[in-house]
Amino acid sequence: MSVTLPKRVKMVEVGPRDGLQNESKTLPAATKVSLIEQLADSGLAVVEAGSFVSPKWIPQMADTAEVMAKLRRKRGVSYPVLVPNMRGYEAARAAKAEEIAIFGAASESFSQRNINCSIAESLARFAPVAAAAKKDGVRVRGYISCVLGCPYEGEIGVDAVADVSAKLFAMGCYEISLGDTIGVGTPAKAQAMIDRVAVAVPRERLAVHFHDTYGQALANILAAMERGVSVVDSSVAGLGGCPYAKGASGNVASEDVLYMLNGLGAETGVDLAKLVAAGRYICAELGKTPVSKVSLALAGKAAA
Repeated sequence: MSVTLPKRVKMVEVGPRDGLQNESKTLPAATKVSLIEQLADSGLAVVEAGSFVSPKWIPQMADTAEVMAKLRRKRGVSYPVLVPNMRGYEAARAAKAEEIAIFGAASESFSQRNINCSIAESLARFAPVAAAAKKDGVRVRGYISCVLGCPYEGEIGVDAVADVSAKLFAMGCYEISLGDTIGVGTPAKAQAMIDRVAVAVPRERLAVHFHDTYGQALANILAAMERGVSVVDSSVAGLGGCPYAKGASGNVASEDVLYMLNGLGAETGVDLAKLVAAGRYICAELGKTPVSKVSLALAGKAAA
């Protein structure tokens, strides 16, 4: 059976937010600004700029307002920020954010441990945020964690994922990012989940956010593309570890995703050399080696 893959794929860069908030080292605002600007200059149309959450919980994101103020915003590029509640939304608006993201979970246990409330309570908390954003003309993206497995509950039912997706979509989220938070998903399970969610939310409104803990991220992304998904989240240099599997990788590296998409002939508008350079820059600042296999391979090729 022949499968038609999307001709164009939108890459959503989450490194400056989802990546850096999981790194132990806290970087100065100027370094974050430089990273975001390099990523935008590589051709990425969406670069997460930070989050307005309590610095008590995520100290790495405490300077998001400063980052937003210093950022040279490029025409045609979106710089979304994560907000957990109305207080966060008001801070995002003060920082002139034009797009925000809200985040729920498909697992009750994860919701309780990650944001200290039930799924229903989290959705109730997001409703006024989404309503205010709609009134203000601010775009809202929805994230759902644990769509293919939970560190506390194990496998998650596809109906639970579809239910939360439908509620976020009804709330006004223009796009729903389906996150395999602990990276346990495999292609067949990913496709079954997407097919079920697509009954509740239009397929063209879905995005995927795979972690590479078990080395399945690229295979899962291709499987999602085979089901018509054309929006992929990734993190430059594979920034951000997986907190539930010590020593394991977390976010899939943007360079590796782009290399695969280039090989598939999918249009992205992103320059691989510039993306690799941005990844090496931030890794040098963090004092670490890129997780990206493509970045490492290209470095080895240059040294040979």
